[in-house]
Amino acid sequence: MLDLQEIITDQVRLYIGDEVPDEYLSDQYVKDVPAVYAVALPKTHDEVVKLVQFAKEQELTIIARGANTGVAGAQVPLHGEELIIDLKLMNRILDLDEETFTLTVEPGVLVGDIHQYVESKGYFYPPDPASKHSSIGGNVATNAGGLRAVKYGVTRDYVREMDVVLPSGEELTLGSLNIKSSSGYDLLDLFIGSEGTLGITTQIKLRLLPLPEVTQTVLIVFDNVFQATEGTLSVLTSGATPSEIELFERDAVYYAEQHLGYPLQAQQGEAFLLIEIDGNDGAELAARMEMITDAVANDALEVIPLMKEEEARKAELIRDNILIGLMEYTEYEMLDEVVPINQFAELIEYTKNLQEKHGLNVLNFGHAGDGNVHTILMRDDLSEEEWETRRAALLDDLYRKVQDLGGLPSAEHGIGIVKKEYLDKMSADINLKYMRKIKEVFDPENRLNPGKLF
Repeated sequence: MLDLQEIITDQVRLYIGDEVPDEYLSDQYVKDVPAVYAVALPKTHDEVVKLVQFAKEQELTIIARGANTGVAGAQVPLHGEELIIDLKLMNRILDLDEETFTLTVEPGVLVGDIHQYVESKGYFYPPDPASKHSSIGGNVATNAGGLRAVKYGVTRDYVREMDVVLPSGEELTLGSLNIKSSSGYDLLDLFIGSEGTLGITTQIKLRLLPLPEVTQTVLIVFDNVFQATEGTLSVLTSGATPSEIELFERDAVYYAEQHLGYPLQAQQGEAFLLIEIDGNDGAELAARMEMITDAVANDALEVIPLMKEEEARKAELIRDNILIGLMEYTEYEMLDEVVPINQFAELIEYTKNLQEKHGLNVLNFGHAGDGNVHTILMRDDLSEEEWETRRAALLDDLYRKVQDLGGLPSAEHGIGIVKKEYLDKMSADINLKYMRKIKEVFDPENRLNPGKLF
């Protein structure tokens, strides 16, 4: 019989029972996290296989975990006595194949480190979640999108191949380096976005692109968020092909400004679009930037070209640090609902109506170019009872509207436990039925991340 101490011989990588650190037993979105059996931090694929075999022998459930940046409770214990397999030490960049434009990494590599490494070599990994300290394994588990999804797509579009360990201890390689495939079921796509409920990823081969030679950024100022959403549609139909269209409100910017210690470049207006375009020809980019300027001419208060890289970076950091700044002031819940792009403006307007109806402060920011809204509900000085009551009522209304608009409860953060109720309400029974059947095929004993998704 396997023994944990024999599998993880370096004891600083193993915590059993009362030794488990508090960081594994707390979560912003899930209260009363129960104690777990143990936490193991493997460094190799073989150690992961042996840990899974141990869990099977001991009839333990398993939670795979990475950088712990998830915001849906997918990596949180629910029942107690789980074995947490923390993959953050499997953080090596293994190979760059320049002939096939493929980067091979372990799941614990941070996405920001991937960007830095490949760009130093003249390559480009487009998926760009705001949380640069999230792990690539977590990005794959939730099919993360990020800022550049409007032009380049999401994580799924850049995963060529993965090695995974099933809850039985069996090992699979999914996908291949081939550009095209019409060879059986696409198991790779099935596992991407499955939130650790089907298998544990131990190696990932990512598709890279050549690094664009030129990037330009512009900050566009509007009187209100409704004009900004209309401006988004104008930009999308202009032919300018932006790589990013990020929307945020003045009230949200305030928290990032306080946290970072410097202001946004625009001090008028109540809503902003931060737009980036990229390519290989400066003249061609200038023409596309003119298309953007012309598209918003009737609605914008101000158009501010951020010509220097430092200026663009400061504006991007304002957007990326809204949540971090907000943490210093109040408890909040962040959503990541998504609707068809032509319904984006109506959803934003509806969130403002809900603010008045339920007496909760509501902020919005997000990826305006792909219909993904990050709506933030702020607790402020409400009591716990008032917060829970108003929050639940607002969420019921909001997700009902999202469904009416043809949208979904999560675009890139996943369902986890936090949005499980709403996935259930917004999904056809037959869809959920076959999702559960797929889970039963790969995990008949419900050993991997039980209680998540559905």
